[in-house]
Amino acid sequence: MPFTCEIITQERLVFKESGIVSVTAQGAEGELTILSRHTPLITTLDYGEVRVRKENAEEVFAIGGGILQVAENHMVILADSAERSDEIDIERAEEARRRAREIMEEGAPADPAAVAALEAAIKRADIRMKVARQRRQQRGSGIDEQTTQ
Repeated sequence: MPFTCEIITQERLVFKESGIVSVTAQGAEGELTILSRHTPLITTLDYGEVRVRKENAEEVFAIGGGILQVAENHMVILADSAERSDEIDIERAEEARRRAREIMEEGAPADPAAVAALEAAIKRADIRMKVARQRRQQRGSGIDEQTTQ
């Protein structure tokens, strides 16, 4: 029995579909996979990829932390940031990572919040580049996310 999945950020609805077979995400305490009829759950998410599988298709998202909730065969991810793999601009992500690392190397800011923001920017850029590169490799090898089995 498939379930419904939504991925939402403060800015937009990123994804909403029914017929989902499984969702794998990076929880704050490790990777977790949600299947149909999963027990109710609320957990925090770390930076990482989210893999949403339908019967014969898979979509991959880069998530910048958030909260995952499962209840009554419906799953919602409220993400701090989220992008589909095909929306990611690798060059832009590399530039963001380079700028954040450059600032850190010049001397970490005295403000702990600024340091945390720079570290978060680096993590976000790293996961965006990983997800986008995996998609490019799959396309280059003839494997399309939409038809992965």
